[in-house]
Amino acid sequence: MPKPKEAVKARRYFVSGRVQGVGYRFFVERVATDLRVAGYARNLADGRVEVFAMGTPEKLSELSGYLWRGPRWSHVRGVEEQEAPPEDYTDFRIEYFS
Repeated sequence: MPKPKEAVKARRYFVSGRVQGVGYRFFVERVATDLRVAGYARNLADGRVEVFAMGTPEKLSELSGYLWRGPRWSHVRGVEEQEAPPEDYTDFRIEYFS
């Protein structure tokens, strides 16, 4: 019997530490794409990175582990996680403030 399709959930993460200027958003984009998670990553004015992600609970949990790790030159001090309503994203991208 096939496993029922898991519902898509959405989470918003706020990552603090040395996460800007070290390739963190590009790291998240690569990992999220590999996990088939949709959403975005963007720098915030206060030095954090915001990550909005949509996927199965299992994939979001896996992404969260990667957010704590980050790329080689980053130093993650905290990852704040919040439930969020799903939005209209079909892929993962880096977003920029205009």
